[in-house]
Amino acid sequence: MSNTPKTDALMARGADFLGSEHAILCGAMSWVSERNLVSAISNAGGFGVIACGAMTPDLLDTEIAETKKRTDKPFGVNLITMHPDLFDLIAVCEKHAVTHVVLAGGIPPKGSVEAIKGGKNPAKVICFAPTLALARKLLRSGADALVIEGMEAGGHIGPVSTSVLAQEILPELSEEHLVFVAGGIGRGSAIAGYLEMGACGVQLGTRFACAKESIAHENFKKAFFRASARDAVASVQVDARLPVIPVRALKNKGTEEFTAKQREIAGSLDREEIAMAEAQLQVEHYWAGALRRAVIDGDVENGSLMAGQSVGMVKEEEPVADIIAKLMAQSEEALTQRR
Repeated sequence: MSNTPKTDALMARGADFLGSEHAILCGAMSWVSERNLVSAISNAGGFGVIACGAMTPDLLDTEIAETKKRTDKPFGVNLITMHPDLFDLIAVCEKHAVTHVVLAGGIPPKGSVEAIKGGKNPAKVICFAPTLALARKLLRSGADALVIEGMEAGGHIGPVSTSVLAQEILPELSEEHLVFVAGGIGRGSAIAGYLEMGACGVQLGTRFACAKESIAHENFKKAFFRASARDAVASVQVDARLPVIPVRALKNKGTEEFTAKQREIAGSLDREEIAMAEAQLQVEHYWAGALRRAVIDGDVENGSLMAGQSVGMVKEEEPVADIIAKLMAQSEEALTQRR
């Protein structure tokens, strides 16, 4: 008998779609959402998602294989749409019969959704939708589910808050489609609210970044424990020609270095040394390197400490299973009080 029947009932569609006990996705965080954390989340009843980021096909192949050694539960893979080897990465996912592929970073290129859904081992496609119009377009293009992520989230963000996106999109789409809500979620009471609005589940990243099973450096985790919501700030775009998607991270020297990096890349565009597509890739590679310095090397001054505004609710290192159990209990308590 479940201890969270009300929450389970509202999550039923999302959990069935994911093949997990709870409709709680872990947001893909580069260098953090790897084999250890992903398998731990799936084993605890959530749905782990590998952050492919700038990985090569060979690296992704290894990461998926190592994750499968650690869990027999479903998990997904997050692919960046602008990755030059996107179709090779899709082929790796198909080879391993990955059940769900999350496409992030923009509109999926032509043929990518079909490649994911049409192979020998077809997977479900989850896409990010920052507006209602784009949400409808993605669903028409074959997306099986959507994540609407507000600007409170960590990492790459859009310009609209989670609460506004939820009010705009859920009433329009949630009855007939699967919509997960993300951005700034740190407690189960917020999960309960979005489920009641029609979400089929939620996605959290920051809440899991400092889990016991996360390989993130001790310095990285301590920076999270010290931080408050206002410390997680969005990056600034310095050149209108360089369409840099804002990134939310804890303010440090690395934040300032990214501003300088944008100026450097803009200068290369001025001199026509690189094309726009290459400029955008340079930005992505910069973030991959900056994240590694913080997450793996523990350089919390110069690396990127990507974090959502829910970081102020991350106070200690906890096992993934405890985090999920706590979120579910908080959601159930909120629903019970209201019903």
